[in-house]
Amino acid sequence: MSTETSVPHPRVSGVEGQPMDASDAALYATLLKEAPGGLAFFDRELRCRRANDALAGLLGVPVRELHKRRPSEVLPEPLAAAFETALRKVADEDRPVSDLDLVVPGREAGAPEDASGVATAVEERILACTWLPARNGDGEHLGVVLTALDVTERRRAEEVIRRKEQRYRSLVEASAQVVWVAAPGGGVIDDAPEWRAITGQTPDDYAVGGWLSVVHPEDRPRIEAAWHDCVEENRVFETNYRIRTKTGTYRHFDVRAVPIWQGDAVIEWVGANTDVTGQREAEEMRGRLTEQLSAAALRTARLQQATSMLAEALTVSQVVQVITEVGRSAIGADYSAVALLDDDKLRLSIVAPSQQGEGETGPPSRDDIKVSDQTVMSVAVRESRPFLAEHPDSLRLQLGHGERDLFAQHTEERAWVGLPLLAAGAPIGALRFSFTRPREITEEERVFLEALAGQCALAVERALLFEREHKTAEELQRSLLPSDLPQLPGMVLAARYNPATRHVQVGGDWYDVFRLPDDRLAVAVGDVMGKGVLAAAGMGRVRNALRALALNDPRPAAVLAGLDRLFSATEDEEQFTTVAYVVIDPETGQGEFSNAGHPPPLLISPDEPARVSTLEPGTPLGWPSQRQQTSFSIETGNTVVFYSDGLVENRRRGVDAGLHELVAVAADAPPEVVGDPERVVDFLVDRMLAGYEQVDDVTVLALHVPPEPA
Repeated sequence: MSTETSVPHPRVSGVEGQPMDASDAALYATLLKEAPGGLAFFDRELRCRRANDALAGLLGVPVRELHKRRPSEVLPEPLAAAFETALRKVADEDRPVSDLDLVVPGREAGAPEDASGVATAVEERILACTWLPARNGDGEHLGVVLTALDVTERRRAEEVIRRKEQRYRSLVEASAQVVWVAAPGGGVIDDAPEWRAITGQTPDDYAVGGWLSVVHPEDRPRIEAAWHDCVEENRVFETNYRIRTKTGTYRHFDVRAVPIWQGDAVIEWVGANTDVTGQREAEEMRGRLTEQLSAAALRTARLQQATSMLAEALTVSQVVQVITEVGRSAIGADYSAVALLDDDKLRLSIVAPSQQGEGETGPPSRDDIKVSDQTVMSVAVRESRPFLAEHPDSLRLQLGHGERDLFAQHTEERAWVGLPLLAAGAPIGALRFSFTRPREITEEERVFLEALAGQCALAVERALLFEREHKTAEELQRSLLPSDLPQLPGMVLAARYNPATRHVQVGGDWYDVFRLPDDRLAVAVGDVMGKGVLAAAGMGRVRNALRALALNDPRPAAVLAGLDRLFSATEDEEQFTTVAYVVIDPETGQGEFSNAGHPPPLLISPDEPARVSTLEPGTPLGWPSQRQQTSFSIETGNTVVFYSDGLVENRRRGVDAGLHELVAVAADAPPEVVGDPERVVDFLVDRMLAGYEQVDDVTVLALHVPPEPA
């Protein structure tokens, strides 16, 4: 007995005359007409027995043309061949064929529709087809069923994605970047073979430690903290670090990792590492080259500075000051010293700089060093070559304990340089630098120091010659001046002569004080323009003529008139000479005064402001003029100061300004100075020359009448 309770459906004819009930017929009709994909049935002869409009539309062929015809009879050759190949494969092997795409070629736009209203294809279409063997109820093979779906857009989208992935992969490979992926929390989720090929990590090593495990130990704390912060805050991770490679060496990498978002959540991190070792090495090399060039430029500038400064240095101590300043600043030395050989070439004497900066005193030493001693400078002089000791062990190896004994108070010294000072190939001394840390002297620094030592030797040789000549000139100049001033009961005299430091020639400044036959005192101060033998000879002639004229007629006007006649007859017209001459009674302080173009005398009194004489100075000797004389007196307790123009005039100060400054300086003199002519002279010279370069000789003569005892 049957349990089927459904309403029987009328039977209709099916495929190849097989019966079909009503529900099957409805399903079959609906599929053929409404299905979005193409459907068709092909018999064993590969002829189409049934096809829906959707398939006809996909193939661009009217349904009526497909009926009872093979694909090769209706479709274009490439499409038809692929069609029939699939049909035969299913028919012969009696098994489905799926995932087979057929490409339907496009047709020109505007092609007419078929009679059934099916539009022909315009663009190329891609059909995903499935071929199924069809059997009857007895299992007999009847043909092939085709299902076709239009996947054109999907395949194109997949192709776009594939091409993007290919371009990305090619870009990564071309840029030598290594890409890795991390979990949202920063852990490892995917293997990175390209990364492991660089680092030598095994898959298990990478799975456990990831890329962080091969970061340089010095970089890892910084990188790990930065990576943790970026993961916590979901912000871009961008930095650089060193990575240990499979060879054990380290290379520099730049890294940039970004979070990948899906909605409001980060689903993973993608990072790209770029090997920048070559760039870093190039930058370091460029930095080293730049540093070397800068150092070379600095050393060149230092040598130029030394040349300029040495041109202004006249004495040996000034030369030493220049060399030690330039050398120490150029190579960063902590101590320096210069020593000169004595005449016997057996000892070196340390020369002190003219000035010493605070905290820069050189190492203490004995007054002299034997050339035979084992010291840095002795070896440099004996062997006429630079001596270098980069650390204490090197010093002990070369010298033993000699240098330690010599500089025992400076045990902090750790490196030494000694350079011979050579003049005409022979040593005249040595230059020494030392450091409080081990220090290697580069070849460039050695060349610089040898050049500096060469300049030092030339400057020292020139300074020694200058000092000898300057001393000779000064002794000659002083020999032309009075050796002693008269000692008087009612008048005190004081004089000072300061030779200029910038020349070695004898000058024309002079003063003279002598007694006349009537016990009066003749006082003269003069200045012959120029330097050298001519000026000294002119000074001697004027001084001797003045004494001779004064002994004949001591009146100041008569003496200057006689000097005018002598000057016109014997001296060059271009010679410029000034004289101030006074005759005074030392007991009363009264006398007469005459001036031939000389600076006016300075009057200093304890009771009145200091002032300079306002009397007309007259004209220099040899210039036609009627010589005048005026009364002259020195009151009790007062001082009269005669001086040369070197006291008030220099390159930065004119005569008028100098006279005003002289009065101001005298006004500031304390009472104890005003009453002592020796101190007055020193006070005026020191104050007037302070802050100025002395370019001319300075002569000062003071006459003071002390107050009577109480």
